[in-house]
Amino acid sequence: MANPTDIRKGKVIEYNGVPHAVLDVQHRTQGRQAGFVQVVMRNLNTGASTAVKFLSSDTVTFMSVSTVTLEYSYVDDMGHHFLNTETYEDICLPNNLVESKKKFLAVGKSYDISCVNGKPVEIVLPASIAMKVVDSPEGVRGDTASNVQKPATTETGLVVQVPLFIKAGETIRVSSEDGSYIGRA
Repeated sequence: MANPTDIRKGKVIEYNGVPHAVLDVQHRTQGRQAGFVQVVMRNLNTGASTAVKFLSSDTVTFMSVSTVTLEYSYVDDMGHHFLNTETYEDICLPNNLVESKKKFLAVGKSYDISCVNGKPVEIVLPASIAMKVVDSPEGVRGDTASNVQKPATTETGLVVQVPLFIKAGETIRVSSEDGSYIGRA
C-alpha cells in the first residue's frame, strides 16, 4: 500500500479492483482543510476516464506493469492478432482495446504492448511512426503558395495532409498523437 502523494502520471493503480492508468495528477490544498490528490485516470478494461479525489489518509495499490514487443499479424472477428516472435504465441487483443490506435497499426511491424499481471491492457505507440504512402494525388502545377498541402493515404488507411512533393510509394513519418505529417522517413 502506498500514499496517494506517490501517484505519478503514467503509473497503473488498482481502483475498485480494476487497473487504471493515471493520466493527470494534481496535489491540492484548500485553506485549513487537509490536502488531497486529484487524479484523472482511464479504466484499462473499458477505456472510460474518471476523476477521483484521494485524501491523504487513503491508500493506493500500484500494479506491476511489464512491456512485451509483439508483431501485428492480422484482424478478424475475434479481434486484432499479434505474434510473439520469440515464442510464436498468438495473442488476440479485443477491438475496444485497439480501436483508437488501429489507424497506426501496419501488418508486419512490431509494437510494444503493456501488460498488467500478464494480461495485455494497452498498445504503446512511439511518438512518430514510419508509414508508406499508397495513394497521393499529383500537385497542381503553379500551386506554390506557402505551405500548400494535399491528402495522402497511408498503408493503414490513415489520410494525412502532406506537402505537394510527397508521392505514392514514399515513406513518411506521422505523429501518433494527432496523426499529422512530421517529415520524410
